[in-house]
Amino acid sequence: MDAFYHRIDTDTYRPTEAAVGPWDPTLLHGGPPIALLAHSLRFFGGDESLALVRLSVEFLGPVPLAPCRITVRQLRAGRRIELLEATLHAGGRDALQARAWRARREPGCAPQIADTFSVPQLPDAQATRLFPGIAHFPYAHALEWRFVRGAFDDLGPATLWARPRIPLLHGTPADALDSLLIVLDSANGVSAELPLRDWSFVPIDLQLSLHREPQGTWVGLDARSVIDTSGVGTAHTTVFDSSGACGRSLHTLFVRRR
Repeated sequence: MDAFYHRIDTDTYRPTEAAVGPWDPTLLHGGPPIALLAHSLRFFGGDESLALVRLSVEFLGPVPLAPCRITVRQLRAGRRIELLEATLHAGGRDALQARAWRARREPGCAPQIADTFSVPQLPDAQATRLFPGIAHFPYAHALEWRFVRGAFDDLGPATLWARPRIPLLHGTPADALDSLLIVLDSANGVSAELPLRDWSFVPIDLQLSLHREPQGTWVGLDARSVIDTSGVGTAHTTVFDSSGACGRSLHTLFVRRR
């Protein structure tokens, strides 16, 4: 496993086994395809002066272990801020759809109002213990996980550091934002309040707002889930790096007994 995806041509990609999630060997974990969508949005048009500051992803269905095509279009043009939309097509259908705001960051143009989040220390290396009753799956082992609070096999809120062992795209060096998005769709799983053997809490979307871009090799999640008796919940996450919080994300969860 040398990467999560290989590029076939300009807008077509082939996932590797590293992207496979826990439920079916023919289906991907949400993290790598979300990161691939965001990567296409980030570099659309070749203008790297506009940074991704908000990402909203809708899950239209499972993402198969099959070649995919990504289409991107501009919804609102602008020199300092623009809105883009992207769709990931795989297995003969649309699997994910995303919208992203890109904005021109201008250092020194505003006073800094710092986030008060306290960055936890990176723990020493840990053995990876997966969810009870869930067998080995490639995505989990394609990343290195270090928990400060909680664990895969421990219910409740979790704080962790993680880093992919391989890049998102073969031949393309990984960066911190790619890494964050590869990890981020795990927030509802690591902060699970119900056992996965008995309950399904499927994310139907993901929203991320960044007040600054993450930096460095390791990225962090501080996540907690809440669930209503009506079968709807949310997973709230602070995303951080070694310098502090970078932003906040939110999943909406559809919750039912298996």
